[in-house]
Amino acid sequence: MLNFKTIEWLASDRKVRLIEQTKLPGSLEYIVTDDYRVMCDAIKRLAVRGAPAIGVAGAYGVVIGALSLPRDDFSHFARELRRIMNELRSTRPTAVNLFWAIDRMERVLAANHEIAPTIQKLIAEAVSIHQEDEAMCRRIGEHGAELLHDGMTILTHCNAGSLATGGMGTALAPIYVAQEQGKKIKVFADETRPLLQGARLTSWELKQNGVDVTLICDNMAAVVMKKGWVNAVIVGSDRIAANGDVANKIGTYTVALLAKHHDVPFYVAAPTSTVDPKITSGDQIPIEERPDYEVTGFGATRTAPEGIKTFNPAFDVTPHELVAAIITELGVHRPPYDFSFLTESKQHQK
Repeated sequence: MLNFKTIEWLASDRKVRLIEQTKLPGSLEYIVTDDYRVMCDAIKRLAVRGAPAIGVAGAYGVVIGALSLPRDDFSHFARELRRIMNELRSTRPTAVNLFWAIDRMERVLAANHEIAPTIQKLIAEAVSIHQEDEAMCRRIGEHGAELLHDGMTILTHCNAGSLATGGMGTALAPIYVAQEQGKKIKVFADETRPLLQGARLTSWELKQNGVDVTLICDNMAAVVMKKGWVNAVIVGSDRIAANGDVANKIGTYTVALLAKHHDVPFYVAAPTSTVDPKITSGDQIPIEERPDYEVTGFGATRTAPEGIKTFNPAFDVTPHELVAAIITELGVHRPPYDFSFLTESKQHQK
């Protein structure tokens, strides 16, 4: 695995360190901060991204927010910390892991009445969320690797690897575990317009890990499937409805349709924290819209006319009937999907 951590709690300094992913693959740089506003900005502008990693970042954002507050009045402390939690929640509306993690932090706050012990318990909860994510990624990888055989070629979209989680990834975890098992797995990585997470992040990460990876443009997926070069598709997710509808990076729906046409199994890998059992179908999933400049250019280079209208949703929803299986830390789930059983466990999860 990679010899760096995407996000890390620096206990001695009481700061958070995370990779500045907008700089990859050109340079490996880090953000080190004790300011929750910097964390909010990092989440908004995708310096940290991927639903599980956003959840971990949100939890640590609550911690550094708590550490910045006055400690003379618990009522004031709690009120201000809840305001900070709401600011963090507002950064990305689609990734349910963010809300899940901050809700866990809020339950810690609600169960305590003294500032110093509350802060210690908030730190412990954030570290626990991070460690749980790392363990969940490993289990997802182990379950998913059972679907992969020696010599297979996988197509993936966007980035759902180490850079998107607190561990080894979701969609890439089965590939890493299969590689550990001695299976030779090849990967086609979609570039993933408009921000090129596949080109900048997935291809870089896989190459660093010694995986045989070939980068393709998004509009080449049909060609490699038609040629019979793809044995399966594995993607991550930012939110999954109770019926198995999946919200993931824009373009995922297109890949799923192509996979269906070419009889290629389409798999989704995500922890159960990504499942929102209160949402019965994908039609209810809020879809974030991103700024127009992400479409009209890249970096400092403008590629579209001034004043052009744009439509830039960050995600689309793939209907459950296109999904061959959903891989979570609990195992491989196949149709018909019904994740409503998670409702009670999420309500009582600590």
